[in-house]
Amino acid sequence: MHIVGARPNFMKVAPIMREMSRYPQNFNQLLLHTGQHYDENMSKIFFENIKLPNPDIYLGVGSGTHAQQTARIMLAFESILFEHKPDWVIVVGDVNSTMACALTATKLGIRVAHVEAGLRSFDSTMPEEINRILTDHVADLLFTTEPSANENLHKEGIPRDKIYFVGNVIIDTLVCLLPKVKNRTILLKLGLIKKRNKDDRMSKSQRHDEISTQCPKFTRDYVLVTLHRPSNVDRPEKLREILFALKDISQKTPVIFPVHPRTRNKFKEAKMKIDGNKLFILEPLGYLDFLSLMHYANLVITDSGGIQEETTYLGIPCLTVRPNTERPITIEMGTNQLVATERKALIDASFAILRNNRLTTMPSRPAFWDGRAAQRIIKVLTSF
Repeated sequence: MHIVGARPNFMKVAPIMREMSRYPQNFNQLLLHTGQHYDENMSKIFFENIKLPNPDIYLGVGSGTHAQQTARIMLAFESILFEHKPDWVIVVGDVNSTMACALTATKLGIRVAHVEAGLRSFDSTMPEEINRILTDHVADLLFTTEPSANENLHKEGIPRDKIYFVGNVIIDTLVCLLPKVKNRTILLKLGLIKKRNKDDRMSKSQRHDEISTQCPKFTRDYVLVTLHRPSNVDRPEKLREILFALKDISQKTPVIFPVHPRTRNKFKEAKMKIDGNKLFILEPLGYLDFLSLMHYANLVITDSGGIQEETTYLGIPCLTVRPNTERPITIEMGTNQLVATERKALIDASFAILRNNRLTTMPSRPAFWDGRAAQRIIKVLTSF
């Protein structure tokens, strides 16, 4: 039984389910959506984009405090486990659904596999950090994405025979969907590219990789922004610093900001106007449209863990508006850097990157970030 609770989980579960379906003699799989984060339109778009089947089971727990949400998930999930009696529960990431379902299954003697295990920010004020630690310490199998995760688990006393370094399943989804980027119209709609005439030739700087050679003539003169963490959007003083920085950056280059409804509400509560010279505020996007914007951006500003990883694979400079990251490999690869939630710090870091016009050479990619992580996971599971 695979567990999803929020949109980042979808991208991680999809390649595992796809690979597992190749072995019907070994696996009978069910997909359960807790409904921790659920928007009918957005979820439908994501499921269609990444070819994830509709959930077999939907709990519909909704939002609430961390305690309320976790308790509702555990109560609802327990009855599902009594009914279906799965051999394994597979959880991904670090949301409340991950931890709640892992604990519930473990207490019923059902084996748990945690995909994306061992990541640590060493910041206990992050709810995700608590979820990661608890899930890792009850799971029977831990699938890691980078060497630092293995080291963290070893230091915490997790038996080595439970830990498998398999790579990053979110990169599996990225690799699978990259060829579809060239067919998206989002950049044309926003006026970020123009159709290429037959006589136009693309310069070497435009041949970033095999995908961009198939794209129309375009400019990379824009910055893509995504923000959602409470530490940034729930504190008006921090949100104001970020907004003023984005407005200043938009004086020099377009800034594209798909805003989640919750973040938009925080702007309204703080009475902030989220308009600017070239600050384009969009509704939330499907994964393919967002991937298209990310793939051709000069710079991505985010507080998302998954986007740090995706920009690392794509070789796109990323500024993470946080004091720490649980994905240190993205820093080591040279694509990602942390930046303080301060107007001047964010502006200075952004302009320093924009002056260099993206990375001049494609950095090396982390080990096993090759689109085959799900294959390694299934190989391990078939041995049990």
